[in-house]
Amino acid sequence: MTEGKKILIGMSLGELKTLVKELGMPQFTASQMAKWLYQQHVRSLDEMTNISKANRERLEEHCIIGAMDPIDCQRSKDGTIKYLFPIGDGSKFVETVYIPDGERATLCVSCQVGCKMNCLFCQTGKQGFEGNLSAGDILNQIYSLPERDTLTNIVFMGQGEPMDNLDNVLRATEILTADYGYAWSPKRITVSSVGVKGKLKRFLNESECHVAISMHSPLPEQRQRLMPAERQMSITEVVELLKQYDFTHQRRCSFEYICFAGLNDTTTHAREIVKLLEGLECRVNLIRFHEIPDVDLPGADEKRMEALRDYLTKHGVFTTIRASRGQDIFAACGLLSTAVKGKKVER
Repeated sequence: MTEGKKILIGMSLGELKTLVKELGMPQFTASQMAKWLYQQHVRSLDEMTNISKANRERLEEHCIIGAMDPIDCQRSKDGTIKYLFPIGDGSKFVETVYIPDGERATLCVSCQVGCKMNCLFCQTGKQGFEGNLSAGDILNQIYSLPERDTLTNIVFMGQGEPMDNLDNVLRATEILTADYGYAWSPKRITVSSVGVKGKLKRFLNESECHVAISMHSPLPEQRQRLMPAERQMSITEVVELLKQYDFTHQRRCSFEYICFAGLNDTTTHAREIVKLLEGLECRVNLIRFHEIPDVDLPGADEKRMEALRDYLTKHGVFTTIRASRGQDIFAACGLLSTAVKGKKVER
């Protein structure tokens, strides 16, 4: 029986210390458990062989590891793999995308089931919001990934708005970067956001991970039509906040910009982007639009995207066109959705 038991994946070292204290176990047991969890990725408590049998039995009474394997995967012709992970009590699901690229391998993780932001061009937003992922749910997408040991980078660009689930995102990134955890450099992790007032500032203060802002238009009125979140925190406010931080060293600031034909790919938009970002060390990633049902937005062609890239680069804004991956399995930017997926899975 697992009902009522504490899930260990997602616990910080401090939380593990509290747990072992409550169970009357030595404090050093917490460090042992952290290593077994985040460095060895054990699937059962019996595998924690340097913990006494009596203490393992005590842990068994109160805890489970909490690892949950993906229940489905789809493979793209370009090598991208989309996994379907159960979360919470196993009745809901999120999609996670593994993107190999030569010596690099990036994992695009989700932080919510659905999303509240309801951006016009995003399939996840059409799903509506069904709940936050716990830190354990977020980490399980890495913990239980078949290709886990090949990963070089993680991006929080899957389903959900990270700043809308900030406590759990920060706990997950702490474990990913802490010495007791995965011991990754925060420079291997990028967290995206549309810009959430109060939460974005907190993230910038409490994390050293890269930040990627969904811009999609430098014009406030147009951005609001595309992204309702503009009402709560405008792109101007987002950029003003970012200018208070130092991105001239290893930490990176970037802007995501999906290109729509005749809508946000004009010279006027290019000029406004340059004006908006003046004085901020950053880069812009141009992204192809992937059509979704019932949304009448035309994607910009390659020629227009190249012209926009060249204008921005010429005027001092480093800009790239992001390669589109996994479109044939609906794994590309803006296509993730788990509105109706799978059957309940037991841990």
